[in-house]
Amino acid sequence: MSSRPIYIPHSAEARKRAPQLPHDRKRELRIWWREIDRVLLVLVLLLMSVGTLAVAAASPASAHRLSTTETTLPDLYFFWAHVRWQMLGLLVLAGTSLLPLDLLRRGTILLAGAMLFLLLLVPFVGYEVNGAKRWIRFGVGVQPSEFLKPAFAITLAWILSWKLRDPRLPVIAISGGLVGVVVMLLMMQPNLGAAVLFTGAWLVMVMLAGLPLQRIGMLAGAGIAAMLLAYLTYDNARNRIDSFFGGPTAYDHVDLANRTLTGGGWTGSGFWLGENKMRLPEAHTDYIFSVIGEEMGLIVCALVVVLYLTIVLRVLIRLVDEDRLFIILAASGLTALFGGQAFINILVNLQLFPSKGMTLPLVSYGGSSTLALCFSMGLLLAVTRRNPYLAREPFDMRDALEKEDES
Repeated sequence: MSSRPIYIPHSAEARKRAPQLPHDRKRELRIWWREIDRVLLVLVLLLMSVGTLAVAAASPASAHRLSTTETTLPDLYFFWAHVRWQMLGLLVLAGTSLLPLDLLRRGTILLAGAMLFLLLLVPFVGYEVNGAKRWIRFGVGVQPSEFLKPAFAITLAWILSWKLRDPRLPVIAISGGLVGVVVMLLMMQPNLGAAVLFTGAWLVMVMLAGLPLQRIGMLAGAGIAAMLLAYLTYDNARNRIDSFFGGPTAYDHVDLANRTLTGGGWTGSGFWLGENKMRLPEAHTDYIFSVIGEEMGLIVCALVVVLYLTIVLRVLIRLVDEDRLFIILAASGLTALFGGQAFINILVNLQLFPSKGMTLPLVSYGGSSTLALCFSMGLLLAVTRRNPYLAREPFDMRDALEKEDES
């Protein structure tokens, strides 16, 4: 008689009772960890860590400036608030990067519609901060344009990718009309910096979608004409541009930021030892790069710039072998918005660009803006997920359009 054990299969009822959910979650996490761009994730976390230190350095200046005779804010008031928002933002980032691409695309398109509607309501029900009405209060202040940025990139990528289905569709005109509506609503706030950022991201995406050079030249000319019109008819834009080209005064925000930036030299004055930052408005948001320069030194500022450039280059390298137009456009749009915002903020602090009231992404203090940026980075990690065992061929827009024409 054989001593081999007898295998008795589980009944269907027993299999139903078996806890499968934890196993499925572990499997999903293993797949996520295998497909995620871990280098990009580390770079994002490193940038957020720099932001934590920078907000800790800038928090006393802003706390003292915003304290009143009735309420005195603790020195680390903005630091602890920033840490709480960052913890919530990390959950948003991780959760977003875990979701399937189709679900993310549909969800962000709906989000774009909702934020566009809120953007329409801002001039009527929003509240004003520092002369600009950009926020709507839902318990906490929410800036619809911040959440519109990532949703905008995904929605435009979806519209522009229609070109592969039918080359006759006027996707450039449709996307351009959408951008025009967004820009018009932003100028009503006023928010010229965000309008420039949205327009720049759209130009990057339409160029990648195969827009002819002749049309690109026409769009560039239209952009210059629009800036001239804004200067002539838009007080906010005219004042900022005149202030920039006329040279700063000793009490100008940009001049104070520049003197704060260079006040610490190459190695910095030391953590919490900066003095110029105490006179700087918005030290924890718009001018946090200058605080980094004063207390941590210009060398650390250069490393922050390198970190931003590395994130942008990492995404571009990741897209080299991509074969889906939607992914190329979505990742490029998200990166253009992220890198463009960082570029503008740093140039303002270096006194090379007019003041725009724009924060340094993932470094500046922020509430809902931190959540929006983490959501954007989660989307970027999601769209750049790759199965390492699948070989891909680089996408060629011209070949794809020629095949469509032949069919």
